[in-house]
Amino acid sequence: MEKNTKIRAIITGVTGMVGEGVLLQCLQSDDVEAILIIGRKPYDIEHPKVKQVVHKDFFDISPIESELAGYNACFFCLGVSSVGMKEPEYFKLTHTLTLHVAGTLSRINPDMVFCYVSGSGTDTTENGKLMWARVKGKTENDLMKLPFKKAYAFRPGVMQPTEGAKNTLSLYKYFRWLFPILRTFFPNFLSRLSQVGDAMIKVVKYGYEKNILEVKDINALADRQFVD
Repeated sequence: MEKNTKIRAIITGVTGMVGEGVLLQCLQSDDVEAILIIGRKPYDIEHPKVKQVVHKDFFDISPIESELAGYNACFFCLGVSSVGMKEPEYFKLTHTLTLHVAGTLSRINPDMVFCYVSGSGTDTTENGKLMWARVKGKTENDLMKLPFKKAYAFRPGVMQPTEGAKNTLSLYKYFRWLFPILRTFFPNFLSRLSQVGDAMIKVVKYGYEKNILEVKDINALADRQFVD
């Protein structure tokens, strides 16, 4: 991306903790000039940068295609837990859904940088014992084949929520006291959600030497200083 080009980002999953954290960083960043939120239900926000499209069926986004043109980044934070799911169902909601949306975006916006929130432990061999890791791995592999300008997979581990976020998992409030300890003794285990958002913004603007960003890459890129 040219240094003076501003980011126009599509964000999915903002009613979840990760997507909301990424959105909040984009709102604060001078590098991001426009945000299109796509979700199944509305997110309560009024901001000059933000436009919002509510669409129920992510397996068929043809009705909203006209809204998707003109964006140069996608922060795809939509996802489901594999707990209690059989592989076919999880595959459909993870791989099939993601590739449908990504395929449409790559056709409409070939100069787009696509950032996919995967997970630490994802298995790109697609042959491991953990079902979720195999499915995420295949999703990563197939995203890299799409004709985007660039595609990146982000593999965060434990994430420290952003202060003031509305969609933080209730469980996290009981472990908030642990985050400073984890950051000190296990720096490659935890990221602040603000770091995940910052790393996504920087990977769009400056690129990165790897297509797959583990926790240490996310934190290092978020904290890296660039001179424009």
